[in-house]
Amino acid sequence: MSFSDMMNDQLLLRKQSGEVVEGIKAAVTPNLIVTESYDVAIESGDLLVRKLPSGLEETFKIIDPGFYQGMSGISSGYKISYKKLGIPEAESEIKNITYNFHGNNSRVNNNSTDNSNNVVNINNELVESVEALKTEINRLELSTEDKSEAIEVVGAIEEQCKNERPSKVVISALIKSLPTAASIASIGSLIVSLL
Repeated sequence: MSFSDMMNDQLLLRKQSGEVVEGIKAAVTPNLIVTESYDVAIESGDLLVRKLPSGLEETFKIIDPGFYQGMSGISSGYKISYKKLGIPEAESEIKNITYNFHGNNSRVNNNSTDNSNNVVNINNELVESVEALKTEINRLELSTEDKSEAIEVVGAIEEQCKNERPSKVVISALIKSLPTAASIASIGSLIVSLL
């Protein structure tokens, strides 16, 4: 009987980042958890969860992952020292996962009602200038293809302006790629000055 044959437990790994990895074959002993799953990064503070036949779960907080390099027919893996958590401790550990979101109105609701108020500050003068640029391109006598390409470029400018920190270099390059006209150059320089 090989060591792999003794790994009868299927564990779920909850990383501190919020990532969840299922199906980790392991052997849970009173002092260690041993696994040959070396391709998964297991770190101190992560949680391992074992579902019992009764439907209950045991949760283990990793103290020391104890990675070992395989040799002579023994695969690489982890000999994990852990602290077994009770139900209240396990629930509080799981609830302390931090989510990081960026951008306007980003949020997450986990089994809760969203009562938040979100305020987004958008530079109205910048938005108006981009709209004026669209209007000016539609006013110019351009071929259908040139007009379509120019509107696409304005769309890219608009998307860049929505970023938290729009790039002046990118927007300047996009404006320079628009059809040559004094009105477009004037609106373009206003947009760049508003950044």
